[in-house]
Amino acid sequence: MSRIHPTAIIESGAQLDESVEIGPYAVVGAHVTIGARTTVGSHSVIEGHTTIGEDNRIGHYASVGGRPQDMKYRDEPTQLVIGNRNTIREFTTIHTGTVQDKGVTTLGDDNWIMAYVHIGHDCQIGSNVILSSNAQMAGHVIIGDHAIVGGMSGVHQFVRIGAHSMLGGASALVQDIPPFVIAAGNKAEPHGINVEGCARRGFSPDAISALRSAYRLLYKNGLSLEEAKVQLRELATAGGDGDEPVRALVEFVEQ
Repeated sequence: MSRIHPTAIIESGAQLDESVEIGPYAVVGAHVTIGARTTVGSHSVIEGHTTIGEDNRIGHYASVGGRPQDMKYRDEPTQLVIGNRNTIREFTTIHTGTVQDKGVTTLGDDNWIMAYVHIGHDCQIGSNVILSSNAQMAGHVIIGDHAIVGGMSGVHQFVRIGAHSMLGGASALVQDIPPFVIAAGNKAEPHGINVEGCARRGFSPDAISALRSAYRLLYKNGLSLEEAKVQLRELATAGGDGDEPVRALVEFVEQ
């Protein structure tokens, strides 16, 4: 029995593993590659130079691989690359990259993308990321592994969201969030370390304590950024469980 519904349109040139399932009235473009056991819901459109890995679940009415919403775009063959085991829910939109950046939008593995999310051109989304319903990523946004973006939030173009951080719901983010930090509000401001998230992911109490000390150096001690970075580097060499996560925070701040 065919796994492609008879009403679906698969353009000549598309490369689909034989185990891929395509729902009713879905459209798959000529330059699309879809890996094993991925399912595409009804009325979804997969287009552009899009590569999708294995075991992904794409919901109904999703638009994946569309043209970037950038007035400089001139039909260049830019790309969208999606990894494995991602859940992409209904009405999500994900656009290809632009030549003004690296020419590719990327989505890693094991991400949970809820309904009505927008991932703009040239975004780089890591792995194990949660984007809650109606979260909107403008172009060139970078999101680290295990980060969470709350529902109804907007993220300004070129903003970075560090690994293990969290942006609260209905927030407007216009500046970077360092790794492990919680931010919320309009405009979003930092509110401490993502203690619960870190604990769930196996960080020790000592590591979390070190991150809290790092947070105080960055935001609470009245230090300039350069002064804070000097003390953060010292904290990252204290010889405990906190060295690695604090080092990751320092590297983010120094970029």
